[in-house]
Amino acid sequence: MDRLRYAMVGGGPRSFIGPVHRMAIRMDDLADLVDGCYSHADDWRAMLARVRGRADFIAVCTPNDSHFEIAKAALLAGFDVMCEKPLSLSPAEAEDLAKTAAGTGRILAVPFTYSGFPMVKLARDLVAKGELGAVCKAVLEYQQGSFRKIDFTKPLDRRNAWKMDPSRSGPSCVVADIGVHGFHLLEYVTGLETRSLLADLSSFAPGNRLDDDASILMRFEGGAKASMVVSKVATGEENGVRLRVYGDKASLFWNQESPNYLSVKYPFEPERTYKRRAPYMAGTSERAERCSRIPAGHHEGFIEAFANIYSEFCAAVRDRRAHDFPGPREGLRTMRFVEAALRSNASGNTWAEL
Repeated sequence: MDRLRYAMVGGGPRSFIGPVHRMAIRMDDLADLVDGCYSHADDWRAMLARVRGRADFIAVCTPNDSHFEIAKAALLAGFDVMCEKPLSLSPAEAEDLAKTAAGTGRILAVPFTYSGFPMVKLARDLVAKGELGAVCKAVLEYQQGSFRKIDFTKPLDRRNAWKMDPSRSGPSCVVADIGVHGFHLLEYVTGLETRSLLADLSSFAPGNRLDDDASILMRFEGGAKASMVVSKVATGEENGVRLRVYGDKASLFWNQESPNYLSVKYPFEPERTYKRRAPYMAGTSERAERCSRIPAGHHEGFIEAFANIYSEFCAAVRDRRAHDFPGPREGLRTMRFVEAALRSNASGNTWAEL
């Protein structure tokens, strides 16, 4: 196959996530951008017709309400698709996309970025190898203070307004926007599926119509449990993604704001700190080593993790084999998580099955 080519829907110059996609793809020189539909004034359907035979995949970087329609049309038109999270506005739509991808033989991916960090991959491998023993508890924080910088009672700029508009973002804000990242991270690292949850959702920012803070208890298969706190009103926080996993032999801790280190604690041994690209890493986690680019001590972060998702996705586009990136299953499970959280909260904070 010659060099991969792609087209993008959404992600214009003023957006945040569109340029991130383009930077991530360019980081490893994975594919060439051949066309784009960057505003409402452009016709994405015409673009899909225009790039037929000229593009291998479509990157969907629009607001939530159009993910389903565009991704499905792209799959049916014969393109592989990288679709921004959340995959859809409902589990039914996500299931439809999963079935469409399977029926067309096309690849559908969702960029849950944090699973692209090398030390997160190390954490997954350590859990899978039994280093922690049997997992009994996990704790996930995703704390942002971004909504403390916005006055929702005044007109908002276009970049932020749609996230607080139920017709554009769907029935949830914080759970669907960043909670899905936390949910995927928990299941990715522990290797366990969530069976039920109890959610308490709040809206603290004046004028905000959707949830901006959530506290969620979760029950995994096999009896393990987890707690998750996600917020956009955690005053002073920047992007505090912090994961703790506790087993009966050891525990681990990862902090996204210091992403190149992973701590593992033992009851009767000294604490270990694993370092990205250290000499022992290749023998400890081939997956983590493969996703590191530069020498130890040079920080890799968000864009590099995003590029790791794209690297695995593009490999699958080329060889049509399974690779390490979130796909339809993860997209569907995160939508079931959002729906269950909303249902739990609406029922008076009762347990809801996924």
